[in-house]
Amino acid sequence: MQGKQRIIDTLNTILANELAAMDQYFIHSRMYQDWGLQKLFERIDHEFDDEKGHAAALIERILFLEGTPDLTKRDGIKVGKDVPEMLQNDLDVEYKVQRLLKDAMALCEQEQDYVTRSILQQLLNDTENDHAYWLEQQLRLIKLLGLPNYLQSQS
Repeated sequence: MQGKQRIIDTLNTILANELAAMDQYFIHSRMYQDWGLQKLFERIDHEFDDEKGHAAALIERILFLEGTPDLTKRDGIKVGKDVPEMLQNDLDVEYKVQRLLKDAMALCEQEQDYVTRSILQQLLNDTENDHAYWLEQQLRLIKLLGLPNYLQSQS
């Protein structure tokens, strides 16, 4: 099915951000593992898998719309130096993807591409209700418990 080029371009922009998020989660998960923070490793490794799923959904939709997925572009990643910075960097990526998804959903409404909008809604649900919410909780816990107590709870 021939899709609108504006939608395909927008999906490729989101794909670049999802791939960057995937890369960032990958390196952060391995850093947590190396530091012995097993709970953080497991959760962030799960987020890495979720981002792969998001990228796959975008690629499949771009192909369905007869576009070409652009896997050569990625937004820059920010590798943190400590746990709070890593969590904040991951949260910043989720906020950016959230904005892109909402803008893309509005474009889909304009172009009357309701199937793509539905796919993006699923990604937005994951981004807001799972990824960003969990990261916000962790940063709040660090403030409430203090970093040493938080880190102890994650090992």
